[in-house]
Amino acid sequence: MVAVIDYQAGNIGSILNMMKKLGAEGTITSDAREISEAKKIILPGVGAFDYGMTKLKELGLLDVLHQRANVDQVPVLGICLGAQLMCRSSEEGVLPGLGWIDATVQKFPTRINGDRYAVPHMGWDFVKPMKDSPILNSLPDDPRFYFVHSYYIKCQAAQDVLLRNTYGIEFDSAFEKQNIVGFQFHPEKSHRFGKQLLKNFIEKY
Repeated sequence: MVAVIDYQAGNIGSILNMMKKLGAEGTITSDAREISEAKKIILPGVGAFDYGMTKLKELGLLDVLHQRANVDQVPVLGICLGAQLMCRSSEEGVLPGLGWIDATVQKFPTRINGDRYAVPHMGWDFVKPMKDSPILNSLPDDPRFYFVHSYYIKCQAAQDVLLRNTYGIEFDSAFEKQNIVGFQFHPEKSHRFGKQLLKNFIEKY
């Protein structure tokens, strides 16, 4: 069973719908017991960094998430805000993140070398793979994914970077470290490209 964490940070029904299309068993939950029994975990989310960390704490989920990710080492996938929460900190807030990945979350500049860039970075964009991973298996040619974010992830260790993009500046659009993987984009909104990523996470990870 795949536990999709509900911490009141965005609509997560589309993730469960995508999983149903894949024939995968999943549940939306904020119950620590269910999370402790899950074979895989998805941490989704949209919104502000501090709000997300506060809700995880209020719901009493921090301990079970750390146990499953760090001790039990079950596969955990972060999506958008969920991926950012896996980092150490964010310029968007003051609270520490989960710290599962040695990375920080920084705000996109609106002007670079005299050129203006709209923030948030929003819409479909291609990605550049930086290493091999089973989660990237069998992707269609020229995969592209749907982004909407004002803050970007910057990994400190090059070996953790899975995918990279450029929007005025280079940023890390996905990371992977052992059982931890995070996507800045929304695979559940990315049609056949995102469907393949979720299929790989469920079946091969």
